[in-house]
Amino acid sequence: MMISTKGRYALRLMADLAANGDEGRLISLKELAARQQISLKYLEQIVSVLNRAGYVRSVRGPQGGYRLSMPPGQLTVGMILRQMEGDLAPVECLAAHAEPCDRRDDCSTRVLWERLQDAVNNVIDTTTLADLLEPEKITQPGGLQ
Repeated sequence: MMISTKGRYALRLMADLAANGDEGRLISLKELAARQQISLKYLEQIVSVLNRAGYVRSVRGPQGGYRLSMPPGQLTVGMILRQMEGDLAPVECLAAHAEPCDRRDDCSTRVLWERLQDAVNNVIDTTTLADLLEPEKITQPGGLQ
């Protein structure tokens, strides 16, 4: 599994909004693009998806911009990545849309892929945007369990 640029940039955009959008402050895409060094056009595509998902709110006009639609502690990395990437299964046979595999009962590697998927899901589904603003919380032994 490889997270695309779109997924990585979406996380950066959301973390930036969490860090700089205190008390509902609106942040323009131009400001985000400059701070994150990401193309404005690319951010427009990303924020459109996040807006449709209900993770950000937009306000039009000269004083407009974007802000998170909920507190950073309620938005998980998993929510954001799945919105941008779709299914994050490490192998096709574990993807939500996959047909049941004929080798399921005899596959010697299935348990490995399931454990990997569970580990990834555990990390991304328990890590919030608020956690990303406190890196020491993530990197400490025993953090984010």
